[in-house]
Order: sequence, then C-alpha cells, then structure tokens
Amino acid sequence: MAPQYFFSIVIPTYNRPERLLNCLESLTRLDYPRAQFEVVVVDDGSKMSLESVVATVKDKLNLTFVKQANQGPAAARNTGASKAQGQFLVFTDDDCAPAPDWLSKLAARFATAPDAMIGGHTINALKENLYSIASQTLIDYLYEYYNLNSVQPNFFASNNIALPAQTFHSLGGFDISFPLAAAEDREFCDRWLYKGYKMVYAPEILIYHNHELTLRKLWHQHFNYGRGAFCFHKIRSNRISQPIKIEPLSFYLDLLTYPLSKLSSQMGILVAVLIFLSQVANVAGFIWERNHSPSTLNQI
Repeated sequence: MAPQYFFSIVIPTYNRPERLLNCLESLTRLDYPRAQFEVVVVDDGSKMSLESVVATVKDKLNLTFVKQANQGPAAARNTGASKAQGQFLVFTDDDCAPAPDWLSKLAARFATAPDAMIGGHTINALKENLYSIASQTLIDYLYEYYNLNSVQPNFFASNNIALPAQTFHSLGGFDISFPLAAAEDREFCDRWLYKGYKMVYAPEILIYHNHELTLRKLWHQHFNYGRGAFCFHKIRSNRISQPIKIEPLSFYLDLLTYPLSKLSSQMGILVAVLIFLSQVANVAGFIWERNHSPSTLNQI
C-alpha cells in the first residue's frame, strides 16, 4: 500500500500528561499541511489515563492513540512505527516541543537526501534550571564530537530524528533488549551506519526540550546512561567482532572544559562540576550493568 501520509510523528509517553499536552499543542502550530502528516502517541503503561489529554487536540491533528503494557521507550517507538502510515517516520519525546517549521525543514532535507536519517538540533527550554543546562551542554558536546567534528555523523538522540519508514522496518526498529531509556538510540544509529545508510545532521531542524532536572534526577539519568552504554558497547563489539572499546581520555578531558568555552565563567564552572558528577554516575552505571548483565544480550 502507498503511504497515506508523508510524515508520521511517533511519540512514546509515560506518566507525563502535562508534558504530553504541551508537546501535542506544539504540533497543532506546525506550518505543514495537516493532511500530509499524522501523529501516533503510544502510552507505555502510564499509571493515569492519558485519553483526556489526547482528546483536547484530536480535532486538530490526525491522531492515533495506542496503549500498551510498560515495556520502555524503544518498544513504544516500535509500536508507534508499526501503526504509522507515513512515508517517513519522525520521532520525538513527550517533553519536547518542535518549532513550527519542523516538518517543513525536514521535507526540504528529504528532498535532497531521501534515503538518509536526518537528525535535528535540541534547545533547552528551561533556561533557569542549572541541571537542565548541564544536561543540554553535555548533549551539545556530544553532537560536536560525533557529528560536527566527524567525517560521517554517527549519533542522533531519538527525540529529534526522521528516517524512511521502510528502512526503519527493514532494520527491525529499536533494540528492545535495552533495559532503560538509555543508548537504544545510539545503538540504532550504529546499526544504521553498519548497514551502509547515511546520516545527515540538520541543525536548522529545532525542538525545545522541557526536561526538568534536579541533582538527584541528573545522577539517576546518567547512572542509567552508563548502564545503557555498557549494553551498547557489548552489542557493538559482538556486531563487529572486536573487543569493547570506549572513548579516549581526551574525550572526557575536553568534555570537562567544554562548558568553560560556551558559558559565562561562573555558570561554566558550575556546569563543569555537574558534568563531572554526571560522568561519575555514568561510570558507576556502566560498572553496575557489566556486573549484572547476562552473558549474552539479544542482538539484531
């Protein structure tokens, strides 16, 4: 069957009705023709009903609402993709608000790179939250390291990517063996490149991230990222038949000095300290997962 829409926006959600409503309302302000895109929301086993949230925008969007038992965001994205009817899948998260020209600029990119995965840029929407600033600064560094300073972009976060639906399905979607919302997007990007497909970084394609953090949440987030990093490196080492290899020491040294070059002196120091703590949490999570994971993880 021919695709019914040009774009299918897939949004996994879990226990965040206020964030989901903000995200959906932002989609009603897109400058792209409504008839050419749909929205698929996947409730990943939330403890409260989200149907009233979806109902507030259902007359403004071509919207499909799917509920499933809690399985994590990778499985929820795959579920959404299985229900999608668009030629291209566009993934974002429930705590994100895309810019009005999001789909228009994606369409312009696909006009010249129809077989590629397109990754956009994320902006922290919580300018007063120090921990959210630190988290976004870390992401900005990763994008510079893996995308801007690399011959071939090789990492996009799953809250702002788009790709041909047919290719996504042929690769088997996101790997649901990942235990948390951590590194499943990194693994998918690595598998995408391993199969010979192209990635294109498009910084003009913007989303605004409303991820409110505290020190405790930041630590927990990066502990989980460490767990996901171990899963990623183990799967990748098996895929390419090489020992696990992590980033060089220079990667971490440059990471700690990065905030000092991007932010005011006082803010830069505070953010550098938080990034250092995040990396301690990351190492702790990596070691924890290494000591507790089964000898063989599922692979695609």
